[in-house]
Amino acid sequence: MNRSKSLLVSTAALCALALPTPALAELPGPVRDMIEAAIAAGDEDTVRAVIDLAKTTNPDDIAELNSILAAYETDLAAADAAEEAAKEAEIRSAGFFENWSGQGELGAFNSTGNAENTGLTASLSLVRKGINWRHKLSGRADYQETEGTVTREQYLAAYEPNVKITDRLYAYALAQYERDRFQGFSARYSASGGLGYDLLVDGPTLTVKAGPAWRRTELVDGTSSSNLAGLAALDFDWDIAKNITFTQDASAFVQSGSSTFISDTGFQAGISDALSVRLSYTVEHDTDPPLGAVKTDTLSRITIIYDF
Repeated sequence: MNRSKSLLVSTAALCALALPTPALAELPGPVRDMIEAAIAAGDEDTVRAVIDLAKTTNPDDIAELNSILAAYETDLAAADAAEEAAKEAEIRSAGFFENWSGQGELGAFNSTGNAENTGLTASLSLVRKGINWRHKLSGRADYQETEGTVTREQYLAAYEPNVKITDRLYAYALAQYERDRFQGFSARYSASGGLGYDLLVDGPTLTVKAGPAWRRTELVDGTSSSNLAGLAALDFDWDIAKNITFTQDASAFVQSGSSTFISDTGFQAGISDALSVRLSYTVEHDTDPPLGAVKTDTLSRITIIYDF
């Protein structure tokens, strides 16, 4: 309970407790003082525990104690409503560049497939949550040079806004850019729109989404192609222990020509409130890659993540 909400509930409840009604006047002085102290402390669990104890030791005053608890719960609900209204008003009045949160990631990778080497990896992801809208921006870069020669160069940037339809169902749009010369393309643009659904929301979380898509691929040999496709993706997160999270992200762009399937599996362990370390393994498979490129790339990463 935050400070302003706690003060509001405590003041209202103490005023109610102090009313000189005959019923409340029957409470012994020490019991009254104990309840007043619990309410003033502003801890809901403590207030309930103290009133439960008072009922046990003062069975003749249960009706009066129930009245005190009911008044406290009424004040608590009013404070909750006021706090939620204030939060909503703040969100509605915020500009586009406000209320963003995110995380930065920096570490090392080891790859196999079209390029077999070790290098540096960095990423940034930002999220802005509104009343019904959510905006997600993300970017990642994997880069390595050996004796002045680039041996790994992969970039990805994506923007995804979505809007709630129900508590679990939402509509999304996605714009994405990729570059990986070692996979044979200098640029790949993707656009998609469709529906997403939160299958699990309590404990482990699981979100799925799917919709039609369009992709344009520009190859390193100067040729290009555009295709209609279908996108399906899932995002699974599970706190398997304190400060340890298992993550599984997967996506599939299915189209005529070369379809792309990506799986990213990771374990993240918290170091402090803002820092964590992540181990991940990514598999990317293209069913019909450009001439000279292999179908499957893998990437193992170890990174430090900073939440802000």
